[in-house]
Amino acid sequence: MTVCRDCCCGSSEKHPGVDHDAQLAAIRGAVGERHRVRVSECLRVCERSNVVVVHPTPAARRGGARVVHLGDVLDDRIVGAVADWLDAGGPGLARVPAELTDRIFDPAEYAD
Repeated sequence: MTVCRDCCCGSSEKHPGVDHDAQLAAIRGAVGERHRVRVSECLRVCERSNVVVVHPTPAARRGGARVVHLGDVLDDRIVGAVADWLDAGGPGLARVPAELTDRIFDPAEYAD
């Protein structure tokens, strides 16, 4: 998974009620050693911050699965749903949890 933390994502200016450092720690804690967490510079979809990109496993990717972009990942309930989805297999292998369906977006819709 890739977590955007640069411009708006991770910004207390845009999301003053969110402790972004604690949220990143919670994400890492929720997925533990089972899944890799990368931190990215701005992914250029600031309208949907905080953005998390969920990557399919190599086998799922060979089967046609693609990355899934999630926006507005701002609370522990959503972080837990992402971790549960990854544990179940993630994109291409497991159904998207109901808590995440309205957060999925196509980054191409936000291209300049």
